[in-house]
Amino acid sequence: MKKILVANRGEIAIRVMRSAKEMGILTVAVFSEADRNALHVRYADEAICIGPPASSQSYLVIDKIIAAAKSSGADAIHPGYGFLSENADFSDRVVAEGLIFIGPSGDSMRKMGSKLAAKATAEELNIPLVPGTAKAIEDISEAKKVAATIGFPILIKASAGGGGKGMRIVGNAAEFEEQMKLAVSEALSSFGDGAVFIERYVASPRHIEIQVLGDTHGNVVHLFERECSVQRRHQKVIEEAPSSVLTPKIREEMGACAVRISKACNYVGAGTVEFLLDENLNFYFLEMNTRLQVEHPVTEYITGLDLVKEQIQIARGLPLPFKQEDLRIQGHAMEVRVYAEDPANNFLPDIGTLQTYKIPQGPGVRVDDAFEEGMEIPIYYDPMIAKLITYGADRAEAIERMSRAIDDYQITGVATTLAFCKFVMQHDSFKSGNFDTHFIKKYFHPDVLNSGVVSEMEIAAMLAISLLRKSQATKVVDHSHGTNNASAWKRNRLIQ
Repeated sequence: MKKILVANRGEIAIRVMRSAKEMGILTVAVFSEADRNALHVRYADEAICIGPPASSQSYLVIDKIIAAAKSSGADAIHPGYGFLSENADFSDRVVAEGLIFIGPSGDSMRKMGSKLAAKATAEELNIPLVPGTAKAIEDISEAKKVAATIGFPILIKASAGGGGKGMRIVGNAAEFEEQMKLAVSEALSSFGDGAVFIERYVASPRHIEIQVLGDTHGNVVHLFERECSVQRRHQKVIEEAPSSVLTPKIREEMGACAVRISKACNYVGAGTVEFLLDENLNFYFLEMNTRLQVEHPVTEYITGLDLVKEQIQIARGLPLPFKQEDLRIQGHAMEVRVYAEDPANNFLPDIGTLQTYKIPQGPGVRVDDAFEEGMEIPIYYDPMIAKLITYGADRAEAIERMSRAIDDYQITGVATTLAFCKFVMQHDSFKSGNFDTHFIKKYFHPDVLNSGVVSEMEIAAMLAISLLRKSQATKVVDHSHGTNNASAWKRNRLIQ
């Protein structure tokens, strides 16, 4: 493998190219017309324009990606995450064209791509599952009976879904029918597949995921867990490794389950098996993401591995150079996603020019980004500006270092999530490790960004005042950005 085409953009494209360069491998960037001056284009050894700004006309067009790979003489394609990274047909097509796909086979993706199919596989392997249906349900009367058997509250989920789309929490039988129809409708419009299933709603869950690596020789290992419970709109904002609540026994059990399910689908490459952890530390299989995750740097820090290099070596056909017993957790890592979003306005995406852009530095600080001062945040793609990662000897040091790094990160021209991330780092519930996926709903209100860390009682008072103001105020429409921009962000969101 002498030349890799990276079928992606932004920070993940640069991330892959850096590892390839260290391995003496040439890189090819692809770019849309909106990304002509992007940093990943400048960083690559060569670059090829593949179409207009819309991802549906550029980064998502398989024929254009394949043509670019062949015209550049690339041996392999790395898909990054988002775009075509979990497209089984793309994986198959790359191989059929005589190229190497740096990722799992199309068959593995299909087995894990459907939540229902993945749940069926997990059930066969005796991996714990949240009580619920084993197949898609369309008949509402039948679904009502199933829901009553499981017991309310229940969760309706789209089988082909992701990012919280096609998901509805139902508290009682009276609202079930309406919520069922909404879930099916949203699943159809978002994924072209209205299949939904029902499972018991876990009231105070934590989101824990296990990183796995599998080679072409049948070897699979896990690289421990990541905690991803601080989320907005069912999408991760802050991740860390290891989790503050897992015992060595639970970690070993979850890791073993992740390895079993990976072996069952003949998984090759880097992947992530996701679990829910309830308040009693019982864990349940959720799904498998058949790609490199946004939050992979925290795993790299605690294991000392370069996951992109491992992906490339696996794709070359080499066996894993280590066994499970060789792996150890070293220190603690924290990652925050720096989005061009306004936390004071329901995390709505913002656009504009980076008038000031200075990244933090120092020991144990890493920034994965693809921007520089003066660049514009494009509206066509996900609004993530960067990933800020810190590493410490323990969790407390990683948090302290993150707080300092956030203070040192200078961005003006667009609203960002940095102030929100600092709020999380300073909050007692986060620092103590006593939090779940409802952290934002429980503790965050825009007013806290102006008043520092506050108590739960103060937050409750702020919320009450805010609700009162809203009930008295006349609705004002903000025309400064226009509704089309916000909807474009939502349509083109790539990272889940």
